[in-house]
Amino acid sequence: MPEAASAPAARAVIGASEFDRDTAVTRREPGVYDVGLSAGWTIFNAVNGGYLLAVLGRALADSLPHPDPFTVSAHYLTASRPGPAVIRTETVRTGRTLSTGQASLLQYDDEGNEVERIRVLASYGDLATLPDDVRTTATPPAIPPLDQCFGPEDGPPPVQGGSAIADRLMLKLDPSTLGWALGAPSGKGEMRAWFGLADGRDADPLSLLLAVDALPPTAFELGLTGWVPTVELTVHVRRRPAPGPLRVSITTRNLAGGFLEEDAEVWDSEDHLVAQSRQLARARLT
Repeated sequence: MPEAASAPAARAVIGASEFDRDTAVTRREPGVYDVGLSAGWTIFNAVNGGYLLAVLGRALADSLPHPDPFTVSAHYLTASRPGPAVIRTETVRTGRTLSTGQASLLQYDDEGNEVERIRVLASYGDLATLPDDVRTTATPPAIPPLDQCFGPEDGPPPVQGGSAIADRLMLKLDPSTLGWALGAPSGKGEMRAWFGLADGRDADPLSLLLAVDALPPTAFELGLTGWVPTVELTVHVRRRPAPGPLRVSITTRNLAGGFLEEDAEVWDSEDHLVAQSRQLARARLT
């Protein structure tokens, strides 16, 4: 990952970054959008689930009357591949403070048949209108300073064959969750990291949908290797993040029957809990 931990010479801004270009959608007609899924956000040639969620989230933001995702639930049906795709959206309900919609992303197989890749149900609102009152027992994760953490550039690829998405992220992992990279996984099912985009673009609600699914799988610290595909992912966006790097903490408490859950929290530079998520993923046990 090229100099991901240092500040870029010229920071990208929201609306004019690689992330914005690669999640852009083009409205073909009401409720139908064309998109080109970029190969730059892949793992094992499959498109990252958080990136896909951001693409669908952008289409829903265009089709619904409210601007920000509040809750997004996605079911990943088949693996998405880089290349052209179509998003179809439908407005389920609109209200004064929330609107709800659904969206599906579709591609074509080698025989030209339409294949649904992911289906989303989401509620949107306006984060700027929320009250400032916070009553919580949640606390930010204890992560060492950036210069004491480690990224993909500090060692071999975390998965044999590497992942293109690593070049687009500023990802610095807490050393206490890096046992898997040294051949000594802790068995705790924890992953913590500083997170940002490599071009310096600050986070916004759509990039939070990426952040919850961008760290190495907690399955690595459980002693497992290989791809851990997402089956279902639900994200709650709690507020607009302050500028600066995010802190992401992910934990798994239960792996059973070849499936595990991952609970994520995302905190901004001002110690605000800005997003939470839970996903169900499939793990390779052999």
